[in-house]
Amino acid sequence: MASYLSSNASVPLNDPIPPSSDAAMLEEPAMDPALKSIQPGGGVVMTIELAWGRFRRAWLNAVRPKYVAKMRDRRQGHRGELPFEPVDSRDMKYYRNQDSYWWADADDPFLWRESLPFVRVGLAELIIMTLVSLVLAVIAGWFWWPLAVPFVLVAALVAWFFRNPRRKVPETIGTVVSPADGKLVEIVEVDDPIIGAAVRFGIFLSVFNVHANRIAMPGRVVRVRYRPGKFLNALRSESTKENENMDVELECPEIGGRIVRIRQITGQFARRIVCWARVGDVLQRGEMFGMIKLGSRTELVIPRDEALEIVAQVGEKVCAGSTVFARYQQG
Repeated sequence: MASYLSSNASVPLNDPIPPSSDAAMLEEPAMDPALKSIQPGGGVVMTIELAWGRFRRAWLNAVRPKYVAKMRDRRQGHRGELPFEPVDSRDMKYYRNQDSYWWADADDPFLWRESLPFVRVGLAELIIMTLVSLVLAVIAGWFWWPLAVPFVLVAALVAWFFRNPRRKVPETIGTVVSPADGKLVEIVEVDDPIIGAAVRFGIFLSVFNVHANRIAMPGRVVRVRYRPGKFLNALRSESTKENENMDVELECPEIGGRIVRIRQITGQFARRIVCWARVGDVLQRGEMFGMIKLGSRTELVIPRDEALEIVAQVGEKVCAGSTVFARYQQG
């Protein structure tokens, strides 16, 4: 394995994962039963959106019964534990990680939302927070126009936060890409209870970074685990162990079926982890699988190997899906 620790000499090596936390994963179900939605922490906007969904379904059933019947005929899967009867794919936004109904792309009239320049799971926050900020700007500007400036800036910051820029994803086999935008603050060797000898990359995301998370290496999801916790500053080392977090583990064929883990960690202001990956999903390098709303930390743990070459450096600004962290040399 190439030398990379010279730029990170202050970081301790062989840092074991605490047995009281991650080791317990070995005995847990592959799909955490606590995950009843893609945003387990809930939130005000989520509550508003779900309430709007109830109103929309009632209206559609009353006013557009033919549309409801058509969408019912086209849906696939089964209801499972879904707490309501969905009308169309919009109703499944928060339940994409559940074994329930789904619509094929050709039958989804709202698939176009995926092509918007904003992360789809953040559209509600984007609309509500932007509108509130602009209304306050109009009210403040009515009294004195400079008072409107801070509210306009907040609206612009919200739009900037939820942006979803296109990324050019490397295609070379064995390439490990960043799972998040931000600053690479840690590269450290660890003894992982599942992966074994491993290398951990830590990325800090400020409110100015894109907060969509992407897959580091192609693979099949074999475990998804959610753990409630604190909301410490993501720059503090203890945030890794104590903050609310979500783990996604993938079995990656490019490295012989070994496991790669991506951990989404909340921060002081980021209190909403979103993850729609579920066990059995086959995800591609650079594919989006979730996001963390409003500042956070993301970690990537990969197997340590003689064929592994680390190319990233601590302090580097990275982009999810396109910045190369490492390469597994192919024999």
